Amino acid sequence: MMGFVINIVQMLLLVLAAPLLRGIISKLKAWIQKRQGASVWRPYANLWKLFHKEELVPNTATLIFRSAPVVAFAATVVAAAFLPVLHPAAFLTLDGDIFLFVYLLAIGRFAMSLGALDGGSSFGGMGSSREALVAALAEAPLFLVLTALAILARTGSLSEIAAWTIRQNFFDVSTVHLLALAALAIVAVAETGRIPVDNPTTHLELTMIHEAMVLEYSGPSLALIEWSQAIKLNLLATLMIGLFAPWGMSLTVTPLGLAAALGTYALKLACLVIGLAVVESSVAKLRMYAVPDFLRVASALAILAVIFTAITKR
Repeated sequence: MMGFVINIVQMLLLVLAAPLLRGIISKLKAWIQKRQGASVWRPYANLWKLFHKEELVPNTATLIFRSAPVVAFAATVVAAAFLPVLHPAAFLTLDGDIFLFVYLLAIGRFAMSLGALDGGSSFGGMGSSREALVAALAEAPLFLVLTALAILARTGSLSEIAAWTIRQNFFDVSTVHLLALAALAIVAVAETGRIPVDNPTTHLELTMIHEAMVLEYSGPSLALIEWSQAIKLNLLATLMIGLFAPWGMSLTVTPLGLAAALGTYALKLACLVIGLAVVESSVAKLRMYAVPDFLRVASALAILAVIFTAITKR
């Protein structure tokens, strides 16, 4: 029973702490750029404000437009149930859930693309086509990275891969892990719409990808969209931690062990957040025609990871 409660807490942590993660990144970027920046709690205030605003819907929109944010949010929350955070077990664990995790993220993206098209605006169509391009180029390396790790661990479950990694020597870093980590980092940037693939703060029509799809949304629907994007960022950061640096997770469900695991997780997440803030403050957004080349690097690294996995397992 205790393990069941902890698994629910893990899932809620990924969902409820996601806006805070966004706020911390924005605050760090402001400090790096020598600005004061908004409070780290601003994303929660924005969500509260949006949930209490009137929702405006285009006259040409159908049920698809209204249901897309709900579907995207629900798919992202379900995906959170497959990730271990404090101990190597998740709320949901299935054999082969590495593929289900990717498909859940794809369902959310597909729903948002349909909703943007259903809105009837030219910006929605432009954003959907660009989102489809990024998705087509990012999903393949994500599948390959998870497949390479699944072959190494001889399991298709995210929780069991994390448990297998914990049993390995911390200093025994393999080429497969280095290649897979680099590929996953690039994919995570693309999946979450961060610089240099996309800029979540821009509203320039020539550079927008995700923002172009949500221009027609307002009120609670926009709140669900923003929340789901924050959760996705938290999920992919936690995925990188769980697959490549799960050491520190509590192997026994005890209060002291879980407290130590929470502190270790927060420290590792802080390292990723600082790295992301530094990168986004140091580089400019890529032009659209350069984004495929950027994602091809992830594909090449992921393919090499699978090849080295096959060589290692001979």
